[in-house]
This record gives sequence, structure tokens and C-alpha cells, in this order.
Amino acid sequence: MTYSIVGYDPEEKEWGIAVQSKFLGVGSVVPFAKAGVGAVATQSYANTSYGPHALQLMEEGKTAEEALDIITRDDPERPLRQVGLIDACGNPATFTGEGCYDWAGGQTGKHFAAQGNILVDEQTVKAMADTFESTTGSLAERLLHALEAGQEAGGDSRGMQSAALLVVKENGGYGGFNDRYIDLRVDDHASPIKELKRIYHLHQLYFKESDAGRVVLLEGEIHDEVERELTRLGYANEKQSLYQNLKDYLHTENFEMREQEENYIDLDVLDYMKNQGR
Repeated sequence: MTYSIVGYDPEEKEWGIAVQSKFLGVGSVVPFAKAGVGAVATQSYANTSYGPHALQLMEEGKTAEEALDIITRDDPERPLRQVGLIDACGNPATFTGEGCYDWAGGQTGKHFAAQGNILVDEQTVKAMADTFESTTGSLAERLLHALEAGQEAGGDSRGMQSAALLVVKENGGYGGFNDRYIDLRVDDHASPIKELKRIYHLHQLYFKESDAGRVVLLEGEIHDEVERELTRLGYANEKQSLYQNLKDYLHTENFEMREQEENYIDLDVLDYMKNQGR
């Protein structure tokens, strides 16, 4: 009742998983990843020990195929399992037990493994694979596009409920303290992939560094717009400068990553302000 894609970006050194299911909180069950090691999606009567076990094996130097063979070998319910893996070098592996409910299967290609069970038909996996291979952009964006394409091709035959996106990168987490670069979950929603994309865009707004071409001086029309929006949003302190009021807004709204040197603003923040509360 789940379809997923596991992928790797060799340039950015990122490993990730995108998944959707007619299952509550799929993000708490399916995805596992560790920067510099690999990523795992375990599903179909998921054996959640597959995640940490496979990561440990790949950290020890095993390839994705070798790790897959080891984790499934002695599992008495192996015929019911489905799992996809990517190792440290981007080598893929996928497994679908013969007892998984139709339609069930997987496909691998350069730096990805796509798989699903209880699907309408094989087109979901094919669409994920084709889309991942043909799209450009960040790993997260390619995974999301692939997940969306899988749904458009048929998806889970029982419908949709939850979705998740996990991408790891060395020191990629908040403050650079861990590898959890992107970790987003939609646990229960009528349109979980659409909602996942929405919060992904929010994640990029809050945590991605500003585009230098979108940073401008607080002057002229921009000055007036910022002043107007800060007033509307309740941040107009007449005892402070416009920049200090903007800084209060940025810190209150968690836009620390978008804060600029004095008297400059990121236009992406201004765009958000203009839509906030409307």
C-alpha cells in the first residue's frame, strides 16, 4: 500500500527518500538515511529493522545489493517485504517479495531505486523512474516530482493518506549540527503529496540561503512596501528604525537564515509578508 523512490545526488552528496501511502504517518516507518552511507525505504509489512541494519552494513563497506541480501536472507516473512536501497556510491538495489499484494514491483536505474505495492499497475513505478531520470534540480525536487508522477500514473490502489520526504547531507541539518537536511512529513491528509510540496517550499523559504540576486536595498518603493507590511502585521515600533522593526519580524517569524546586513532585505521574505494573513 506504499510507493517510494530512493535517490542519490553525487554532486551535492545527498541521499534521500520520498514516499506516499494509504497509511497513517508513513514517514515514521519507511525512510532511513545517513549522510555518507546511504538510504533505505522499507515497506509492505515493513520490517523497520531493515533501515538501521542496512545502513550499518553499508557503513561497513557493503554495497546496496550485498546489504539487501543480508537483511532479507533470514527474515521468515521475507516474501511479504519490499525494500529499496542506495549505498554510499549511489548504487541501487530493490526487492519485492513474492507474497506482496498486486501490483507490486520495483525498478532501479542510475542513482535510484523505485518500488511500490498494492498499486493500480506497474505504471506508477515506471513513471517515478522515468521522471527521476529526466528531471533536473535538487535531489529533493527530483524525488518530489517523481512521487507526484507516480500518483498521476495511478498510485496506491487504495488511495492517499500520508507522504514524507527525507534528505540527508553532511552537516546539512539546522545549524549544521546533524545530517538531517530535509525531514518533512504529512501524516494524514486528503492530498498528502500536494501538502508535502507546499511545506517543502516553506522549508526552502525558511532555511535555504538567500539568492544574492533577490537581496535589495531598503529604499524607495521597497522601503514603503516593507513599512506598510510591517505596520499591517503589527511590527511598526515608532521608536525603532525600519530595519530594526524588520529584524524583529525576521526573528519572531523564524527567518534568521534570510536576515541580511543592515538596510537590506530578501525579496522572497517581502513576498511572503505580502501574502501573510491574507
